[in-house]
Amino acid sequence: MVAPLEGIRVVEVANWLAAPSAAALMADLGADVVKIENPIGDAWRTTLMRGQKPGFDPASDVDAPYELDNRGKRGVALSLEAPGAVDVVKRLVAEADIFITNLTAPRIARYDLSQEALQGLNSRLIYVVLTGYGTRGPDNAMTAFDYSAFWSRSGIMSLIGEPDGPPMPCRPGQGDHATSLNLLAGTLAALRLRDLTGEGQCVEVTLQRTGAWTIGSDVSAALITENQPARINRVQPANPLFNSYETADGRWLMLVMPTGDRYWAPTCRELGRDDWLQDERYAMLEGRMLHSAELTRAMVDTFASRTLDEWRPLLTAQALTWAPVAELPELIHDPQMEAMNAWSVIDGPEGSFRTLNTPFEIVDADVGPRGPAPKTGQHTHEVLRELGLTDDELAELAAAGALG
Repeated sequence: MVAPLEGIRVVEVANWLAAPSAAALMADLGADVVKIENPIGDAWRTTLMRGQKPGFDPASDVDAPYELDNRGKRGVALSLEAPGAVDVVKRLVAEADIFITNLTAPRIARYDLSQEALQGLNSRLIYVVLTGYGTRGPDNAMTAFDYSAFWSRSGIMSLIGEPDGPPMPCRPGQGDHATSLNLLAGTLAALRLRDLTGEGQCVEVTLQRTGAWTIGSDVSAALITENQPARINRVQPANPLFNSYETADGRWLMLVMPTGDRYWAPTCRELGRDDWLQDERYAMLEGRMLHSAELTRAMVDTFASRTLDEWRPLLTAQALTWAPVAELPELIHDPQMEAMNAWSVIDGPEGSFRTLNTPFEIVDADVGPRGPAPKTGQHTHEVLRELGLTDDELAELAAAGALG
């Protein structure tokens, strides 16, 4: 099988999650991704937040979160502050198809790694830049993480949580990984455009715009009405059949039956509440919406009478639309995820470990993780020798403090 990006060279000058994650997906698609990081290591590799990093186990030899976002790459340790280092980056870019970065505008200017500078060396280069808020506008120089730009300033955070409660935080990396898919999509479209025009392109993706896209239904309405949507009220939902309920064993399930009437009778039967079918208040969706608070209280009591495993066959019998609120130890053994090849195994120097597979499939194409994330500077000499650097040049760079 052929890999979709076979023969494509990517140069990554980025850290943290979103841009490196997009480059890791390009590696999954067969691209040769060269990751350039400071000799002390990518911030996501070395951050003081390691104890808070989701999934990071200090007793394990595998840094699973870092592996996910950097697998399949070749690692070059290069200090851009050192003499000669930027020239090495430019030599790499001159032979590359894609350059991806999340450097701030001041650092791009300091290192002379702008679109104009790099496409001046390589007119067919796809220049990909990730920022929190964009390269233009009053806040283009603001630093950002997904918590701030994607989750908070995009408007998502204002909509999450109980109506009278505080806004709820996101999970680490949630916005970054959504944004990485935008980065990948834009880059692939730019490659296709290069095929048509023969010219390099520039792809700009921001955390804030990606966040707004994920709540596009709300934002598109606000563009017309300028109103703030109400938060979802679990105690008095618009439709009690579109709500979450706790079971007798402390687990939760989610009913998702927005169309209303056709689900009402089978739901009542499976819940053992035929009496609701005789209640004129609940006969039509409009009535159930009008009396949603009292009906929801009754459904809360009903669902609390059985465990989740007792409810599973009952809710499935009539093909009702619902799902358990999965906990991660359950998710990673979900037979449906297994059937859809959601997981992959990577053989690393510390041994084999399971990880997430590429989040999409291309039938009959070679797509998937190619190997572990590189150690800091693991391939520095290999990659630079491929560029034609001699031993004397490598020694000179090392003496200048450029190499890790």
